[in-house]
Amino acid sequence: MEVAAALTPNEIELEPHHQKKPSRNKYSLACAMLASMTSILLGYDIGVMSGAAMYIKRDLRISDVEIEILAGIINLYSPIGSYIAGRTSDWIGRRYTIILAAVIFFVGAILMGFSPNYAFLMFGRFVAGIGIGFAFLIAPVYTSEISPTSSRGFLSSLPEVFLNGGILVGYISNYAFSKLPLRIGWRLMLGVGAIPSMFLAMAVLAMPESPRWLVSQGRIGEARTILNKISDSKQEAHQRLADIKHTAGIPQDCNDDVVPITKNKQGQGVWKELLLYPTPAVRHIFIASLGIHFFAQATGIDAVVLYSPRIFDNAGIKSDSKKLLATVAVGFVKTVFILVATFFLDRVGRRKLLLSSVSGLIISLLTLAVSLTVVNRSDTTLNWAVGLSIASVLCYVGSFSIGSGPITWVYSSEIFPLRLRAQGVAIGAVVNRVTSGVISMTFLSLTKAITTGGAFFLFAGIAAAAWVFHYTLLPETRGKTLEEIEGSFGNFWRKSKKSASGEGHKRNSSGNGQIQLGTKGQDQQPLTSVD
Repeated sequence: MEVAAALTPNEIELEPHHQKKPSRNKYSLACAMLASMTSILLGYDIGVMSGAAMYIKRDLRISDVEIEILAGIINLYSPIGSYIAGRTSDWIGRRYTIILAAVIFFVGAILMGFSPNYAFLMFGRFVAGIGIGFAFLIAPVYTSEISPTSSRGFLSSLPEVFLNGGILVGYISNYAFSKLPLRIGWRLMLGVGAIPSMFLAMAVLAMPESPRWLVSQGRIGEARTILNKISDSKQEAHQRLADIKHTAGIPQDCNDDVVPITKNKQGQGVWKELLLYPTPAVRHIFIASLGIHFFAQATGIDAVVLYSPRIFDNAGIKSDSKKLLATVAVGFVKTVFILVATFFLDRVGRRKLLLSSVSGLIISLLTLAVSLTVVNRSDTTLNWAVGLSIASVLCYVGSFSIGSGPITWVYSSEIFPLRLRAQGVAIGAVVNRVTSGVISMTFLSLTKAITTGGAFFLFAGIAAAAWVFHYTLLPETRGKTLEEIEGSFGNFWRKSKKSASGEGHKRNSSGNGQIQLGTKGQDQQPLTSVD
């Protein structure tokens, strides 16, 4: 069946001299910001653990291996939370899942703050990890579903913005509490994380539910009301509702406020459709999502963020205070560059920004590896090598934050069809967290085996492989509605190149801003497959 639809100019890419940029929808911005604040929880934990680990090791007298496990294990716990959140978000909705994430992390932070020993601290990390897993999944899903097409990249990158903000706050917390007595300082560092989660749980009550989830539940009237508030125009709201109804299998002529939804339309057979019998487009989407999540972490970002005091120590900085100040600089650079990235996602596009980001990772990792190798093999302090090491770390986190960090979540949350989105993003989150956990829990051992410089040479090689993967398999998604994106996938080579140049959005000869969505079997492929 061919589907033609008249869309507003805001939903298509026009030539620069015809394009009229819509004003930012303030309501959708506020909703996306509230949802994205859940990412502060993970960011704070990552940032604060980098400094707290030094004092935990001294106070509890534990080994480097135990520190690795303590720092990285939360990334293995969080996939459990992400899996549960994927199911929970389909059962009770996106909004209440965000509240549940905040409550669970609150309990975990309190337990960590009052930990009397290593075993109890590990239990607190488990509870916090479940909460982080919830937040890791639901924030990008909700923001992508609430965002107008014209600003989806900007709004969907907000979780990464708040994550980096949380890392910076964690670094500052380390420095602020480092002067306190040993037994009190690190416990306050970890326990303070309960404060933002408490405020978040209350603030989220003011958010609306995702219109896509409401439609999947048959609550058409509520979805229509919310779409009118979060869209750039009434015409766009009408078109978005039509697209979502088509995806959910609801007839377009059905205008009832409440529609009965049978069980097979609420996610039955989704795992079979995603893993066992995917269409070519779904298979391509699934591989792209797994790959972008894997490479985002396998290039070593958590090793740099978690163990930056160790890296600076290897570079020649020995004072605790100076090492913590250097980590604050890392957090500041990450936050600044992620803010820059948010304003380029909808202008430059995901693909170009991602490839540029990974290119920067390769160069900065190679430079860091060389400079650390020179420092470690020198009998005297080489100020130029020390300075180059610090500059390379800052360039690395800046390169990551301007592309690979935010685009990973923006891209993976927007490419899955509605029927597969929660589960697809959940699997991507699992890959992300497991990869992060492996890197975090092996970095110190890896540096002892092949030196710190050797570890970063390895990360540089992985980054080169990431560039090839992204160039080959990831088409552009900028300017397309969530329901159109699936048509960009299915051909690993030819369509990736076409999508990058913006094909699939054909203007009518009348030039009045209307478009026709492809042809049968191309841009308007079925959004679900038969089990």
